[in-house]
Order: sequence, then structure tokens, then C-alpha cells
Amino acid sequence: MKTLIDLNADAGESFGRWRLGDDERLLPLVSSVNVACGWHAGDPATMRRSVELARASGTALGAHPGLADLAGFGRRSMALSPADAADACLYQYGALRGFADALGVPVVHVKPHGAFYGLTMRDPAITGAIAEACASVSPELIVVLLAGEPATQAEAAGARVAREAFADLDYDDDGHIIIEPRPAAKDPAACAGRVMSILDGYVTTVSGKRVEVDADTVCLHGDRPNAVDIAAAIRERLDDAGVRVAPIAEVLAVRS
Repeated sequence: MKTLIDLNADAGESFGRWRLGDDERLLPLVSSVNVACGWHAGDPATMRRSVELARASGTALGAHPGLADLAGFGRRSMALSPADAADACLYQYGALRGFADALGVPVVHVKPHGAFYGLTMRDPAITGAIAEACASVSPELIVVLLAGEPATQAEAAGARVAREAFADLDYDDDGHIIIEPRPAAKDPAACAGRVMSILDGYVTTVSGKRVEVDADTVCLHGDRPNAVDIAAAIRERLDDAGVRVAPIAEVLAVRS
């Protein structure tokens, strides 16, 4: 069983007067945060506040670029060329980087959101374009992608890659996550159990099949109604097992 893991959460997904998630309570429970950059959620004030929360909690900051789909929260499918995908990542990374630089917080990683993440599971050309775009910013900038083929493809394209698994999403028999349009509450104990299986090197699919997984980081979703309870249950289970939670860069340094 692995004894070191990053725990990341998607957050900063409020927009204007519409509040989504309890970031103030969630961020101290995770080691990395993926902040929405304005296309699927996250207005400028929310982005600034998210960076402030990451700084206050010592949580590693990452950009969470999505598709230009506010109404669908970036979870509806869109067609992008590889060049469009690369530009979308760089544009949204740059938006968050402005706030991060102003507040003295480094942007450590980039992780596509929702249906954008789904494109990287289906189209190696898009995965490669995103990887090359991030590597062009800095060889130290980490790209977070699904453990398995997407992560391997991005690494081959020259990016520094963190392999991701999911605490609160189901898997199909191909080892792909099943994205929920409207996340519902999930059993915290079951999510914590999923994390422990990931540390043991596998996930169980919806059909009961075991699929091998080698993950550096495990995600939970801040827009799930009981996200804080899920994060707390995961941390308690990890603490009991003697597993240390650390930011992505530290996990990758140990891996290498």
C-alpha cells in the first residue's frame, strides 16, 4: 500500500452571487486545490478569494480550466481542436496566474475540468496539445490527468504529469470515470474506502471488475453537497492507516 498521496479538490466554483461549495472548510482538509478560471465557473472575485484561501490554508494552487459552458457547468460535450484545447488551457491558466502573482502564490498545476477532462480520455491529440502547452509555460508546471493512458500520453508529450484517481466518482470497465452532470451526496465511508483501494493499486468498477490504477493524487469534488464530510472521512481513514497527505509536487519528487 502507498503511504504518501496528494488529496485534491475542485473548488472556487461559485459565480457572482451564486455560491457553490464550502471552500473555507474544504481547503484545509486537502493538499491541493483546482480553482475554476471563469469559463465553467469562477468570477474574478471568486478566483481572488480562492487564491487567498489556498494561501491561508497552505494548499497547493492549481488552475482548473473548463469548457466555455457556464450554463452546463462545463460538463456538456463540446468539439475542440487540439489547438483550441491548448489555447483554452493557457488562457484560463493566465487568468488565475494574474491573481496568484498578485498574492504571491505559485500556480503548481493545471487540471482540465469536467467534459474538458473527458476529451483527454478520448482524444490523444488533445491530451498531447494540452501537455505541450503546459510544458511551454514551465517544465515544472504539473498536468493532472487520469491515471492510465491519458497521463502516459501527456508524459510522452513532454509534460510533468500527476496521475489521478477519484474518491467520489464511479469507474467503468475501461478504467474511465463516469462524470455526473449533477453530483449528489455520497457515503463518506464508501469514498474513504475507495481511496484505500486506490492506495492498494486498484479500483472496483460499477460491474464489480477490478482495474489496476497507479495514482499520485486522489480527487474529490467541492460541488458535491457533502464534500466536506467526504474529505473529513478520507483524512481520518488515511491518518488511521499512517498514510501521509502531501502536495502534488512533493509526491512526484518522491516518485521520481
